[in-house]
Amino acid sequence: MIKNILNIKDDFPIFKNQKKLIYFDSASTTQKPASVINKITEFYSYYNANIHRGTYGIAEKSTFEYESVRKETAKFINSKPNEIIFTKGTTESINFIAYSLSDKFKEGDEILISEMEHHSNIIPWQMLIAKKNIKLKYIPINKTGELDIFQINKLINDKTKLISITHMSNVIGTINPIKKIINIAKSHNISILIDAAQSISHIKIDVQELDCDFLVFSSHKMMGPTGLGVLYINERKIHEIEPFLRGGHMIKEVKKNTSIWNDPPWKFEAGTSNIAQVIAFGEAIKYILSTGLQKINNHEQILLKYFLEQLKLFDNIKLYGHKNHAGPIISFNFPDCHSFDIAKLLDTFGIAIRSGHHCAQPLMKSLNSNYTNRVSLYAYNNLKEVDYFIDSLKKVLKILK
Repeated sequence: MIKNILNIKDDFPIFKNQKKLIYFDSASTTQKPASVINKITEFYSYYNANIHRGTYGIAEKSTFEYESVRKETAKFINSKPNEIIFTKGTTESINFIAYSLSDKFKEGDEILISEMEHHSNIIPWQMLIAKKNIKLKYIPINKTGELDIFQINKLINDKTKLISITHMSNVIGTINPIKKIINIAKSHNISILIDAAQSISHIKIDVQELDCDFLVFSSHKMMGPTGLGVLYINERKIHEIEPFLRGGHMIKEVKKNTSIWNDPPWKFEAGTSNIAQVIAFGEAIKYILSTGLQKINNHEQILLKYFLEQLKLFDNIKLYGHKNHAGPIISFNFPDCHSFDIAKLLDTFGIAIRSGHHCAQPLMKSLNSNYTNRVSLYAYNNLKEVDYFIDSLKKVLKILK
């Protein structure tokens, strides 16, 4: 009999307060353990003060806690602390790089992304099309929802200046061979950015091993608070990058007409940071490490395999991707049943899934669909919930037919 590896649902207050909730939308945002929630309350209750400014006790405590999380984040991905920059999220991190690199692009230069990118890894580069008249190229996907890796060398030329690629698809769970792509980029002296928003809480990421130039992810997709992202910039690149935001704290000296920037990473963190969120994010990292990232991954793969097996028993179901090893994200459709109707009716059973294009319309076009239902699993889900979903989906389809 198949058994769950993890049993951690009781660590999450939302499931105690929403006893009927079956949450299958973790690709959008994960739920938060009590330790993360409590840390936010602790900060505001005991040492709320601005960082890097005050010399009084609670200000020094706040600064110490904040900078400790920078070290914990660096250790989590095996980087140096000065390579870790806190932003509002993955979207801001990508915009940061697009804006900061914009002056380095010349007319006719090219950026290579893929057809499976989230809009956050498309629109910032589209900005450069109008601003600098650069060209945006797309690595196509094949019929199984995987990148056509052999097309990359055909798409690269002397004008290719950057590759920006997702590690894991937020729609179909495809895990891209980013180490191979990074090696290709390095062999052509092309900078590379990895969007790890979906993969960071499922797969061990070692930036020293990968040797990428930039890596971005969000706290809220790994059980941390919203409004906080991480931008990793490889030390060999960090002094080439200009600040995205300018103002207080990111300077050493300000004169009437000129200023001198602070050292990295602080020169990239203008103004008052998301202090409470950063400090609570440290608790999310600790929770993942104490649970065990490999245990989380193994648990999810058991759920994913079982989920796919049960879904394949439905007549006429259209499943996308998952030919090879993929992350815990499933997209599906039924003919003559709109995804919105399925999602809305499942909600009446207490089940939360996503319906729509999932901020990935170019991918939807490649899949010959305008929308899908998306189930995304995480460590707090279990096999009993999968069975309940399957039974509920059968009832929903009877209603719609």
